[in-house]
Amino acid sequence: MNNWFKRNGTHLAVIGIFLAICFFYLTPSFQGKTLGQSDVIGAQSTQKEINDYRARDTTILWTNQIFGGMPTFQIWAPYPNNITSHVVNAIKATFPNPVDTLLLLLLGTYFLFIVLKMNPWLAAAGAVAFTFSSYNIILLVAGHSNQAFAIAFFAPIIASIIMTLRDNYLGGSALAAFFLAMEIRSNHIQMTYYLLLSIIILMCIELFHAVKGKKMQPFLKALGFLAGATLLAIAVNASILWSTYDYGTETIRGKSNLKSTTQEPSTGLDKEYAYQWSQGVGESLTFLVPNAYGGALPSAEPISENSATVKVFTDSGMPDNQAMGYAQEVTSRVIPIYWGTKPGTSGPFYFGAVICFLFVLGLIVVRNRLKWWLLGTVLLTLFLSFGRNLPFLSDIFFNYFPLYNKFRAVESILAVASLCFPILALLAVQEIIENPDKKAITKKLYIAGGIVGGLTLILIAVPTVFLSFRTDNHTDMVNYLNQALKGANLNVTGDTVGRAVIADRMSLERADAIRTFIFLLVTFGLLWAFVTNKIKAQVLSIVLFVIVLVDLWQVDKRYLKESSFQDKVEAAQVVTPREVDTFIMKDTDPDFRVFDSGANLVSDTFNPFFHKSIGGYSAARLKRFEELYLNQFTKSINQDVLDMLNTKYIITTDPKTNSSRLQNNQTACGHAWFIKSVKYVKNADEEMLAISSFSPKEEAMVDQQYKSVAEARPLSIDTSATINLVKYTPDHLTYQSSSATNQVAIFSEIYYKKGWTMLIDGAEQPYFRADYLLRAASIPTGNHKIEFIFHPASYYTGEGISLASSILLVLALGGALFAELKKKKLEPKPVVVKTETKKSK
Repeated sequence: MNNWFKRNGTHLAVIGIFLAICFFYLTPSFQGKTLGQSDVIGAQSTQKEINDYRARDTTILWTNQIFGGMPTFQIWAPYPNNITSHVVNAIKATFPNPVDTLLLLLLGTYFLFIVLKMNPWLAAAGAVAFTFSSYNIILLVAGHSNQAFAIAFFAPIIASIIMTLRDNYLGGSALAAFFLAMEIRSNHIQMTYYLLLSIIILMCIELFHAVKGKKMQPFLKALGFLAGATLLAIAVNASILWSTYDYGTETIRGKSNLKSTTQEPSTGLDKEYAYQWSQGVGESLTFLVPNAYGGALPSAEPISENSATVKVFTDSGMPDNQAMGYAQEVTSRVIPIYWGTKPGTSGPFYFGAVICFLFVLGLIVVRNRLKWWLLGTVLLTLFLSFGRNLPFLSDIFFNYFPLYNKFRAVESILAVASLCFPILALLAVQEIIENPDKKAITKKLYIAGGIVGGLTLILIAVPTVFLSFRTDNHTDMVNYLNQALKGANLNVTGDTVGRAVIADRMSLERADAIRTFIFLLVTFGLLWAFVTNKIKAQVLSIVLFVIVLVDLWQVDKRYLKESSFQDKVEAAQVVTPREVDTFIMKDTDPDFRVFDSGANLVSDTFNPFFHKSIGGYSAARLKRFEELYLNQFTKSINQDVLDMLNTKYIITTDPKTNSSRLQNNQTACGHAWFIKSVKYVKNADEEMLAISSFSPKEEAMVDQQYKSVAEARPLSIDTSATINLVKYTPDHLTYQSSSATNQVAIFSEIYYKKGWTMLIDGAEQPYFRADYLLRAASIPTGNHKIEFIFHPASYYTGEGISLASSILLVLALGGALFAELKKKKLEPKPVVVKTETKKSK
């Protein structure tokens, strides 16, 4: 045991330092505070009904709380048979959020650099470089925990693949299966997809070298093990992936049902929506100089009292406090300090001055073939991040690559580049340490220093060579400001303020460029000291670790501050019901809907706290509901649609007093009802048009594809027939019907074909879709018990596959560990030769 500690002492020291970094960087997390509280409260809104049932130890896979009803797969669902669920729960139980994610980033990346055979301090520098890349920290601040958690497994997945390619077939593939399973379990398919693009490039380069070096057999063997690992990781997450796939085809990311009456794409997201957050081409300079484009929007920091914008107002005779207020208002709302093309941003992609310099050096000195994988990945991800700013390449991927058009915020692909930069950067340092030809290294060091240092000096002295500091709509904003200032009777012109804002943008950029240049000089001096034998390799590695940490820590603290943390509170403590909400909640009816005309239906995180709402918030809402919303609610409110959705209460807002009023909707159709006639339509377009004006209580609009099911029993009118909801849970509804003739019933429940089963007196019977998105069924004569049960095979069968695969994964990891221990046991121990020396007489 003592030998083990001795052999791994440095690794343990590094891990201890990582824990200390997490503690000091995220101290409020250990005090019970949290990040992204607004996102947490929004999630609680979406999960309201789910959490109510969880409190009763009941799991539901369908919720009626938002958008009339939808599966819970992309909101919250347990996956108890998936081994990674228990690993995730153990991690989150041990460390507070987001300490768990930060530590995973550090340890996973450290593992990658150790696999790349770097010394522990160099590996630690690489781990810090990736972990504290500004995008990762900004994600933590925003509360995008799933996305950050997915990124945390990028490095160990790459490390496991490299292990397998280096002939550690069993160990590497077992770890690859585990880390990939964890990656998939994080349930952020977009990040996993981007990582996959990088892996494809890596495998293509490895294939090329295998063919070139005539080493196809070991490559194919490694490929076989990795293929098995991938299949195992997918199988472990069978219930997640299967459910997500099934549901995804029915959501706003799936195919459009409408053809002639929609402007939506036939499949996937709208391109403009997907490209909304595209990285500006010139904005890539923020990799090196964080405030090259002004930072965040809204600004992460208040404008300086010494800024040119403030001075414009003080020079007009305005008191300092008032001038500061006006300047803050202008730079946050009218002519913001951030001048890129994104509609908003929480901050730039800053990879670090030190890392950018070493990356360029790596392009010159690194001989490892991984360089070409890293360069290829950086170029691809960079070009794809440009989105609408480089549409030629982006459109090829958007139009032809599977799944690519399901993702928005294309700039987030730079998360992969933020890993590639430190890998090549640290490979450069490793090359400098190991290469005996210090003279050649020194020459290349000067070249890299000249390139990066020269660029930085230009950004200090004459930044307008690369940067305009003006937005495309700058003139429009100045004209608007001229009118606003004139209306406020201020002795200031919009043109003067506009020039001042540009000067402040330039001042911020120049200050950060000077900061970058200082870090470049320090890094260059450190490397020069090593190649001229002034310091040892260990000193180089330790000092580099410190410099990288200081560089990134300083910039990240602009976005993650003490004020970013808030006391952890439940929604009930901060979300207060209105008088109308309190009144509605007294209604004991278990299943009706509420429509708030003053809320944005697709981003409503308030009403679902208290009611089963027509609206809500979800990036994966059902496509049919989205189409209904766009066609029946955006231009005017269709009362017939509200009625068919059993909207029992309508909330309106008085624009003068901003007070809420309540209307009891007397024409709501109820939980279920028998209709008098069925009108058949040819397609979705006709069906949408038909429900624009109809009598939902009397007639149903049905697609002709369901005609045989709807007419299974001849419809005959019975005015005394009844159908009532007698028992309600979101995923199991029970009705009682009574009629003297055959009937067609409409249920005010959302139609979703992949999981709902209808039983009549315990026997499964077919049902169909009516009125564009409701369930309907032919009901026979007599008294009957009708049940709708949500039991999706994708989840329940998938859980069985997950259990079997989880057992296989544990066995694979155990087998790999046993093989590794056996290998070490069989390794010959070094022979120590003792020599005798004669004592001098």
